[in-house]
Amino acid sequence: MTAHLQALSIDAADPERLAAFWGAVLEREVRGDLLPAAGPGDLAIRFRRSTKPRRGLDRTHLDLTSDVPGGQAHVVELALSLGATYLDVGQGDDATHVVLADPEGGELCVVEEGNRFLAGTGRVGALSGDGRRVTGVFWSEALGWPLVWDEDDETAVQSLHGGPKITWGGAPVAPKHGRNRLRLDLVADGPLEEEVERLVGLGATRAGVADDPEGVALTDPDDNELQLLPGPG
Repeated sequence: MTAHLQALSIDAADPERLAAFWGAVLEREVRGDLLPAAGPGDLAIRFRRSTKPRRGLDRTHLDLTSDVPGGQAHVVELALSLGATYLDVGQGDDATHVVLADPEGGELCVVEEGNRFLAGTGRVGALSGDGRRVTGVFWSEALGWPLVWDEDDETAVQSLHGGPKITWGGAPVAPKHGRNRLRLDLVADGPLEEEVERLVGLGATRAGVADDPEGVALTDPDDNELQLLPGPG
């Protein structure tokens, strides 16, 4: 028994506006506050209304690939034209990626064209974040996705159908500034409570109130929030 990834949820003061920005950047269909997955293995993105002010940097962000006509410069200019801004997170002048903030200040990176690690992933190359190896192993077992990178304390997983990777950069893990702005929503492939117990056995912890009334709120081994939803039927 496993759970499958339904969507990435992102808190937003104006969900429809932020969905429109990301839909244009990713060249994806927009349905209100939702960007549906573009194909098997792709990542649906849901924007959830939140009135809480941003505090500090997010623990996770999206890495965008740039293997398109015009390359990295085109993707950066497109994002800037839609309301993104340059962001300095200490990346240095020799960085090959470009760091931007979306219209609500959320970090994103535009990776250089020809990046081999993200080859074939699509416009969203990775959901990149902080986390120790134990967290990467937890997510591999939770989703049934293989570890495609496991070196030192750094890990990455990817669906067998392809699509974006989820990566963790190892220790030290950045401090939290309240609830994570980016969270993963999972759907149980079997009875909900049985899947909750399986995830707890893998290292998750029950935590607080879920975004959806039918969901169960959990955290992974590095205290990152996730939501488990019941499957159909």
